[in-house]
Amino acid sequence: MALSLRQKQTQCIVRMLNLNQPVASGGTADEEVYKVLILDKFCRDILSPLIHVKALRKHGITLYFTIDKERQTIPDVPAIYFVQPTSANIERIVVDASRGVYESFHLNFSSSLARPLLEELAAGTLKSDCIHRIAKVYDQYLEFVTLENGMFSLAQPSTYVQLNDPKAQDKDIESIIEGIVNGLFSVLATLGVVPIIRCAKGGPAEMVASALDSRLRDHLVSKNNLFTEAGSLGSSFQRPILCIFDRNFEISAAIQHEWSYRPLVHDVLGMKLNRVTVHGDAAAAAGGGGKGKGAVKSYELDDSDNFWVANSSAPFPKVAEEVELQLSKYKHDVEEVNRRTGGQRDIDFDGQELIGNTKHLMNAVNSLPELTERKKIIDKHTNIATALLSEIKGRSLDSYCTTEDDMLAKGSIDKNAVLTILRGQGTKMDKLRLAIIYLLASETTPPAEVEAIESVLKEVEVDLSAFQYVKRIKSLNMSLTSSSAGSRSNIVDWAEKLYGQSLSAVTAGMKSLLSGGRQLTMTRTVEALMEARPSPDIETYLLFDPRAPKSSSVVGTHSKGPFKEAIVFMIGGGNYIEYGSLQELAQRQQPVKNIIYGTTEVLTGVELVEQLTVLGQKMGFGGLGPSH
Repeated sequence: MALSLRQKQTQCIVRMLNLNQPVASGGTADEEVYKVLILDKFCRDILSPLIHVKALRKHGITLYFTIDKERQTIPDVPAIYFVQPTSANIERIVVDASRGVYESFHLNFSSSLARPLLEELAAGTLKSDCIHRIAKVYDQYLEFVTLENGMFSLAQPSTYVQLNDPKAQDKDIESIIEGIVNGLFSVLATLGVVPIIRCAKGGPAEMVASALDSRLRDHLVSKNNLFTEAGSLGSSFQRPILCIFDRNFEISAAIQHEWSYRPLVHDVLGMKLNRVTVHGDAAAAAGGGGKGKGAVKSYELDDSDNFWVANSSAPFPKVAEEVELQLSKYKHDVEEVNRRTGGQRDIDFDGQELIGNTKHLMNAVNSLPELTERKKIIDKHTNIATALLSEIKGRSLDSYCTTEDDMLAKGSIDKNAVLTILRGQGTKMDKLRLAIIYLLASETTPPAEVEAIESVLKEVEVDLSAFQYVKRIKSLNMSLTSSSAGSRSNIVDWAEKLYGQSLSAVTAGMKSLLSGGRQLTMTRTVEALMEARPSPDIETYLLFDPRAPKSSSVVGTHSKGPFKEAIVFMIGGGNYIEYGSLQELAQRQQPVKNIIYGTTEVLTGVELVEQLTVLGQKMGFGGLGPSH
């Protein structure tokens, strides 16, 4: 059973738009019944990557509003509410019902509605004598945003800061963990699977794994079991594995600059919810790294775009070549249509020629929509590539990518090259990211070199809070290791001994090479967990099986494998670099495996460094100025 999260979440939403009635074979809700859709911001973001606004009408949605806006009364129309289960939303629903804004209210909550909130809803509607307007109340378990077929986000901001804050109280940590478990439970309920859970020992990963295991166990014995079908499948089909990681496991992957198309569009142009905004006249900026002065254009980048699907994992230079190739193919096809339909002057057609020419004309008319769509996609990616090129030239991003990759993949650090780049082009944040990668890429960094790096960062007025924070955490981790791990030649052993210890394994990524490129430590660990073979990488990993008899978590136990399907979850912020790396792993397996990647939130390198800066400031490290 292939896990297709995007497809299953879309099916749940379409059913909800059909007033939670079974949907016809066409896959659309009943458009004969006119309905109003009310969303909060979080649920609007859930819908955004799955169903475009234009597509809502075919599901019978004539109007949609956000719940916090004042709305006029629309009698005789059912309203579908899709909101998070919060006290503020309950209060607003009660106000709307008491005013009779709509004929009937179909309430859909993104996750389970807690008993106190249900009682608040009942008491409020009874008091205002409008309970008859509440048609149905549903728990939808859709508390996550699906961005790709195999990628989701819980859209929980600043989780990394909250979990690593030295001043965080136990109740604050428990609240964050509960929110993550709630989101993961929604993902598993939507997929209809109860996985075998693996995680490193200690830290947020074990806390989430343990709490999720308990939540699943409690649910499996309840009368409203959402996993009944999965239970029957479990006897004949293999369950997936859920691998949970903490961001500190490999923080370098979240900070480094990247050269592939999709991570580059996200990191440089700030893609959010599969939408990117660029200046139409980006070409005008292509020498100076500034913004173009043309009209701002917004583009969707999802699986409806064939070029994006085919090239999103390719290095940027290859994407630029492919854009040129597609443009020349398009021009050739247009010329071919013109040639076939143009005819020749001053020549009499006999009947057969006339029929042939008419056929060409019909073929040309039929090919116009396809040609128009191709031109639209070519123009889109030409504009995006031009905007990227402008930033790459203006900030020398190719130098950052090459230097960081050399440090992480090969362990070779040229201090002078790093200092030259820090004094050259690039934003303050580019320079700070490079400096942090320099810290993480080597087991030991000579104090004199670190001081030289800090001195240059001060010269260019970079806030050092994040750099000082990473330096402090790294020194704490180094003190945890034995002195024998300090030799340069023993770096592989050193990295393996540090697995699971806070910011420890961030430098281990350099030790693995794959086809001339670097394989992320997380990817290699997922491969070992899916293979379920003895490996030093995973010998201390815990195993939780919610379907097994209750017992304490098991260390180093090898679950029945190899696994065909995996869900990989990163606590504290994920990115498209890791998603791409896991997809490459899945594709090169024989037969091809299925891996879904999820995270608490999708972060650019800048956004994670901003969170590191906050933590540095909380620990009392100061900076010289703004870090942007």
